[in-house]
Amino acid sequence: MLELVVSPSEFVDGIVIAISPIAVSIGPASVRWFGIAVALGLAAGLLVAARLGRGQGLTEGDVYACALGGIMAGAVGARLTHVVDKLDYYLQNPYFVLSPSHVSMSSLGALVFGSVAVAFVARRRGVPGSTALDVGVPAFLVGQIVGRLGSLLNGESWGSPSSLPWAITYLSPDAMLPPGRLGMPTHPYPVYEALWTTAALGIALLLSRRWHVRGGLAAVALLLYAAGRLYLGQFREEGAWLFGLQQAQVLAAVVVLLCVPWIVYLAATPPQARDRPGAARASRGQVL
Repeated sequence: MLELVVSPSEFVDGIVIAISPIAVSIGPASVRWFGIAVALGLAAGLLVAARLGRGQGLTEGDVYACALGGIMAGAVGARLTHVVDKLDYYLQNPYFVLSPSHVSMSSLGALVFGSVAVAFVARRRGVPGSTALDVGVPAFLVGQIVGRLGSLLNGESWGSPSSLPWAITYLSPDAMLPPGRLGMPTHPYPVYEALWTTAALGIALLLSRRWHVRGGLAAVALLLYAAGRLYLGQFREEGAWLFGLQQAQVLAAVVVLLCVPWIVYLAATPPQARDRPGAARASRGQVL
């Protein structure tokens, strides 16, 4: 259950999450709320992709082919990025790399690998890669918002210790927390990220209504999302990976550095060269 508690100290511990992250157990097998959230996130993302794809003039075949490529590459990239982040551990325990009991992944790794795959599949089908990203990136972000709610219940993506009124405290021994964090108030990092992602996607969609340039929606959404991940990293309890930054912050910084010149390029493109939404099918001879 979820309940509010007040500690004996002057501070409010905030929200206590006592619910088990395991939704269903059948013998030795179990289904976590996180897995359910991921499934719902994928479904929501596909619905968003289908709707945006129609607006961009893409066929269902285009949308689902790009989605399949993005999901497969994203899953591989997400796992690979996580393994690289925790390389010392996996070098000592290589059998856990593909173990079903160790399924932690990197959402930024999924975004980077998935985006490359979506653009590649789109080009193979004669669809501008930037058009496919205008569909795929918002779909990914919607799925990420839903998935982070699962992370909240699962106890993963935990934040650093906090005494703020909205700090969360996990009580279930099945929560995926490091030693010593059970029963300790921490920043609700999954909530921070879900709220930021929602705001970033909303702003990007609003801007896309006035800025009708192919790739503009994807570029702005990626920039805002990555900038948020770079900032929010300070509320995570992760070790430094490079230049004193967490791995997620490094990847986010790379995405920001790629998106800024991309947006500048799009903004500098003459208006007559811009593609109107829905013109993708007509412009298949000019794949970008």
